[in-house]
Amino acid sequence: MLLALVVGVVLVLVGLTASALVTVTSVNLSTSTLNTIASRDASLVALFVNDNLRPGDLGGGQLGVARRAELTDLLAQLGSTDSIVRLEIRDLDGRVIVSDESQVAGEVGPASTAMASAATGSPPPPALLQPGVGLAATGGLANPNGMIEQFLPILDGDGRPLGVVGLWRDAGPLLASLAASAGDIMLVTLAAGAFLAALLVLVFRASQARLSRQHRQLLDASRTDALTGLLNHGEVVMRLATEVESMRGNDGRIGIALIDLDNFRGFNATHGHDAADQVLLRVAALIAREQPRSIVARYGPDEFLLVRPGAGVSELEAVAEQLRADLQHEHVQFGDSEQLPITVSAGVCAYPEHATSVTELLSAAAVAVGEAKASGGDGVRVARIGEEDRVVSGSFDVLQGLVIAVDTKDRYTKRHSEDVARYAVFLARRIGLDQEMLETIRLAGLLHDIGKIGIPDVVLRKPSSLTDDEYNMFKQHVALGDAIVRDVPNVEIVRAGIRHHHERWDGHGYLTGLAGEEIPVIGRILAVADAFSAMTTTRPYRKALSVAEALKRLEDAAGTQLQEELVAEFVTGIETAPDAPLPGEEPTELWRPQLWVA
Repeated sequence: MLLALVVGVVLVLVGLTASALVTVTSVNLSTSTLNTIASRDASLVALFVNDNLRPGDLGGGQLGVARRAELTDLLAQLGSTDSIVRLEIRDLDGRVIVSDESQVAGEVGPASTAMASAATGSPPPPALLQPGVGLAATGGLANPNGMIEQFLPILDGDGRPLGVVGLWRDAGPLLASLAASAGDIMLVTLAAGAFLAALLVLVFRASQARLSRQHRQLLDASRTDALTGLLNHGEVVMRLATEVESMRGNDGRIGIALIDLDNFRGFNATHGHDAADQVLLRVAALIAREQPRSIVARYGPDEFLLVRPGAGVSELEAVAEQLRADLQHEHVQFGDSEQLPITVSAGVCAYPEHATSVTELLSAAAVAVGEAKASGGDGVRVARIGEEDRVVSGSFDVLQGLVIAVDTKDRYTKRHSEDVARYAVFLARRIGLDQEMLETIRLAGLLHDIGKIGIPDVVLRKPSSLTDDEYNMFKQHVALGDAIVRDVPNVEIVRAGIRHHHERWDGHGYLTGLAGEEIPVIGRILAVADAFSAMTTTRPYRKALSVAEALKRLEDAAGTQLQEELVAEFVTGIETAPDAPLPGEEPTELWRPQLWVA
């Protein structure tokens, strides 16, 4: 539409320009031509008058028949040689003394300002009359093709007017020439306009193609791993969550395989990061063959994740075993080293046999990988059904692993989550909540930003203000966090904190737009803690505020963004309580690992 609009405007401008050029050129050309014709006719008339007229011819008396016939013949000869249609010699009153048309002699010509001007001795400019316009000639001279009309005074030696010569010349050739010139100008201008329009189309298409290509590259960069070109951690977790949601209630299956490179740290420590990257690329190339049947991603520094909707354990186990078999023919060698083997350990599980949520699936796969590595590596293990208690007991630590993964992506997020947990527990204790609720709030604080794992790096780390589109994308981290932890047992209150900690007391927050006491109390508490942490932590786009300034801004936000009573209690506690948590302090007893995720 923009291209059509621009081309249309260009063509309109070209048309207007062509019309203006035609008008200006026609006026200038006709004026120049008329002036040339007038100068030539004046010379012809001067020669005729000087050579042929006698003083008595214009003296007011009657011409004799012979003299009139003689002058008539001379005028006819003059007119026949130069497209002159009519010649008349008039007295100062406009009466025709003699003409190349003998029958009009003695008639008085129509009144005209040009004739009147010539009768006073002032030659008027020639007039170009369009076809059909009436003429100032006697005898009703027709004007089918256009006419040039002139009145030239005849002067005596003292410059006094004696008579007037009227001359009418056929303007058809002149008008045809002007029309041809106008057509040529219009044609050339329109051709230039068409060329410009075609050039604009080409430029727009090239620009659009380049912008589209850059947009795709930027989008790919936010979703893919820079080294391997596979999907990154955040993207694959988001897609897995989407697949799990789509399978609920329709008896669908999803198989996943978590693949861990054996001895990857040894490659890094002994041969350097470049060598380790070569190993990663070699394995990534083999795993990428599973596309598009499977969703394939680099899940961690030395881990890959395969997700295959519609598949079960047996299909993913076969894929992992084939990868192990293919790697038996692969090796790497660095410098003077021996040929080094490449092996992997894999853990396989499936929805819904082993788990019914994203976190449980990832936990089950991690447990299976741990067993494979504990058995010496280079093996595939299927998660065992019946160990739900083990998986569930480790769910918090799986979520811890996700937060640590976010820490790798954005270190601020993990420390910020720890600080929010400290501040939120401190505020909850001051308003008298019980110990069970304190533990729940602690967990919610640690996990409130877990959804940022799915936010592209270019948005999460942008060192300037976000655009509207980027901000709308960023706001979705609360919904993604809610989706990630939704099926962990006994976390409904935690989910409320994750989903609603960006709601505002005045109802202008996101995502739901709750207001006042519609917002769950855990969301209101986390909102205060989150705001204080955000203000007292240095970010790429601004330095941290002092505690005093942050508390002042909290008070400014009371009653609009935050609940006034909670702000007052938090500010009072930070300013007076001996155990008040302050920015920069190390968190204590926040992480209690029960199950380490590979």
